[in-house]
Amino acid sequence: MTRAAHPTDTVDPTDPKPTHPTDPTDPTAAPARAPHPLRAEALRGFAPWAGAAVLLSFGAMLAGTADRWQGGWAETATETHTAMLITLPLAAAAGCWQGGRERRRRTEELWRTTVRPPLARLLAAALPVALWVAAGYLVTAALALLATWPYAQGDHPHPALLPGDTVAMAAGALAGHVLGRTVPTRLAAPLLAMAGYVGLGVLSADGPDVGRPLSPATSLAVGELPVWWQPWAMAVWTGGLACAAALAYAARSRVTALLPLAAALAAGALLVQAGDGLWHTDPLARRQVCDTSTTPAVCVNARYAGMLPQVGDALSGVTGKLAGVRNLPARWADHDGALRADEARLPAITPLGWSAVRGRLTDPEQFAWEAVAALEGDDCPERTLTARVLGADDAVEHYLAPTRVRKALDEDDARGDRTRRAELRERRALRARLAGMAEDERRDWLSAYFAARAACDPKGVPAL
Repeated sequence: MTRAAHPTDTVDPTDPKPTHPTDPTDPTAAPARAPHPLRAEALRGFAPWAGAAVLLSFGAMLAGTADRWQGGWAETATETHTAMLITLPLAAAAGCWQGGRERRRRTEELWRTTVRPPLARLLAAALPVALWVAAGYLVTAALALLATWPYAQGDHPHPALLPGDTVAMAAGALAGHVLGRTVPTRLAAPLLAMAGYVGLGVLSADGPDVGRPLSPATSLAVGELPVWWQPWAMAVWTGGLACAAALAYAARSRVTALLPLAAALAAGALLVQAGDGLWHTDPLARRQVCDTSTTPAVCVNARYAGMLPQVGDALSGVTGKLAGVRNLPARWADHDGALRADEARLPAITPLGWSAVRGRLTDPEQFAWEAVAALEGDDCPERTLTARVLGADDAVEHYLAPTRVRKALDEDDARGDRTRRAELRERRALRARLAGMAEDERRDWLSAYFAARAACDPKGVPAL
């Protein structure tokens, strides 16, 4: 049997001491490593709340306007970029509030006694807020893209603006932090938010020619895309200014601020020199996708190619009744710019939120009526709209695309005074004559009608 060790037994001095390396009573134990201050600031305190504030405010804005962007990639990109008008001042205000933290706590003198240099102290407090607000913006924008994906009807995502916008968010927080350390008032943060909102609003909409290219929240038309280098130049412009402000405030050698300042000024000069050349129209918006199996053919913009089947279904009642009718436009067209002689304007699918929401037509019946009205032409002088023309227009619209709205208006006229009731009886009589014609006779009448309407000839409109 082995004898148990006794405390007086001889111990080999070369054996390692069986003490846990973190034992505080062991003088040879390695001291526990303190967490990095940047990590502590990033995981606790104000920074995560700042990121959450950006995410929630940005998300609430997008949720409130989902009908007008959820279903189009270009609309989503425009909406997320336009939100910079709110999120960027919010990021700057968050950084400003963090910058005044030590003054509010009255620990400025204590911090000056630490061995850590001023720039390191500034970055340890400012970078977590900058990173969190940038992450909050980027995550929300990514969620918006995911929300659009199930309903998109064509095109492709447009993330080109995200790099410049994300860097601008971080730069706004960093610059706001410097301002918060400089301005000794609790009102600095809300005042900065209001001033940033007003300033960006002035520059971003119809501001000066010099200001608009430099604004990180420039308002864009749907389908307007930046040139490939614009987001990176904007990132250098905003990031360079913020870094220059931080170095000028806290660096040991303030001359080092000249390097990011020079980079920012070079990027700003490039943006200003380009001017309106920073943006171009999406080439896809000039293309159309057509269904040529009907007369007129039905064409939709290529950005909404997936909506062609339901647009065709909405117009099927019209095209079916127009079979064999002559003198019609060749197609309903959906493109920017002037129409050709053989085209009629397709009812507007955009802006989203009106005729279409999340890839679906909101009122196919009204859509069909607007398509019939487009066949009648909208560029004829008002003097050509005689009583005879207006009566024929109403009869054609009622025959090709009757609507609930028109029925409600008729019912309202039926309850009106004697004049309105007489006009209603006359309209109904004209509608009945057109609907009661033989098929060949009605086809000839419609052919003559569309020929006269295309020529803006009121006398050529056949009588009913």
